[in-house]
Amino acid sequence: MTFEELDYKVIGWAAEKGILAKATPQAQFVKFAEEAGEIAAALARDDLDLLEDGIGDTIVTLIILSRIKGLDPVRCLERAYNEIAGRTGKMVDGVF
Repeated sequence: MTFEELDYKVIGWAAEKGILAKATPQAQFVKFAEEAGEIAAALARDDLDLLEDGIGDTIVTLIILSRIKGLDPVRCLERAYNEIAGRTGKMVDGVF
């Protein structure tokens, strides 16, 4: 599936569960932070299955957060890419 197709499915699920109508941006951010913690745990355990799940769950929370705020997640990603596309720099201790 494409990102756009998955975005549509995530938003349909979130609407069906009442998340879009009732969740606050702050509450959705807390959910994002919880899922980011799953990523940290997966990395600490070198558990690729848990990492894949955590990354997916984190993307879901960000899609929902963007929609709660009236933003298009694809546009958010495009904007971020356009900012980093021309960056020059170097890796320091494994971080660009």
